[in-house]
Amino acid sequence: MATVQLPTAARWHAPPWLRFAVRRLARLAVSLLLLVSAAFAMIHAIPGDPVRAALGLTAPQSLVNAERRELGLDRPFWQQYLAFIHGAVTGHLGTSISTKLPVTTLIADRLPATMKIAGLAFVTVLVVALPLGMSVAALTRNGRRPRTELVFGGVTGVFASIPDFLLGVALVFVFAVTLKVLPVAGDSGPASFVLPVVALAAGPAAVLARIVRAETLRVLGEDYMRTARAKQLPARLIYLRHALPNVMTATLTLSGLLLSSLLAGTVLVETIFALPGIGTLLTQSVPNKDYPVVQGLALVYGGLVLLINLVVDALIVIVDPRSALRDR
Repeated sequence: MATVQLPTAARWHAPPWLRFAVRRLARLAVSLLLLVSAAFAMIHAIPGDPVRAALGLTAPQSLVNAERRELGLDRPFWQQYLAFIHGAVTGHLGTSISTKLPVTTLIADRLPATMKIAGLAFVTVLVVALPLGMSVAALTRNGRRPRTELVFGGVTGVFASIPDFLLGVALVFVFAVTLKVLPVAGDSGPASFVLPVVALAAGPAAVLARIVRAETLRVLGEDYMRTARAKQLPARLIYLRHALPNVMTATLTLSGLLLSSLLAGTVLVETIFALPGIGTLLTQSVPNKDYPVVQGLALVYGGLVLLINLVVDALIVIVDPRSALRDR
């Protein structure tokens, strides 16, 4: 007896880039939900009463109860969770215990300074690391100029191993205290960002330059590069048209991680140079036990990292469209 096969569900034959976008946005939505849940759990994971801890042991109970009502901590757990998700979506993250100002206002006032430092540091990393790594790879290919390779490895190894806060202190001592050519701290103009950006970018630039050099050497050894050299194409054309796009894929992947680490590094760098960013706001809010501000900053930092990863994934697809096909 012949068997009858039921028709299977038709697969979604969408363009690869559209499937890639849908998958990435779905992952972003899940990651954002986990981030909001973790930030919400932060205040409930604190032993004891967080409001009592913030106001102090001598605060009257009536003040503690009023603050708990204002923060919504007197409501059931599930209502607090839904209210926190609603506030995260609408941009209402509560009120600071210390200043009585909206958390979104405090973050909005400080965020531009942090983004300026991280953005300038990221551009500096790319401007320094890409040409430096590719130039050293071209000079030292096939074992040529070993002294150049030795100097490059030593210098980048030193800068990659120095913590950004220690480098920042050294830069302040040399250029601000001893030579007095740059401001010590504060936001007094473009010159005040030079030392923080250098302190933040030096280590990542050294790391990325080493990786760009290694990736360039790998690309230069590929068959299509040997064919391009056999055709006696100009060196400028070989490196810019053939080598650079292939190097950029690995570089962009690492650049996303570096930019995330730059955002984290701004906390210490802003503290050293007394810059009015969200890093200094975090270091002020933690000792003051201003939990709504800390929760809001956790959301901002986490959201920025997720956004950076999404942008980097999109850039990789633009540089190398084949990656959308490989992504599952």
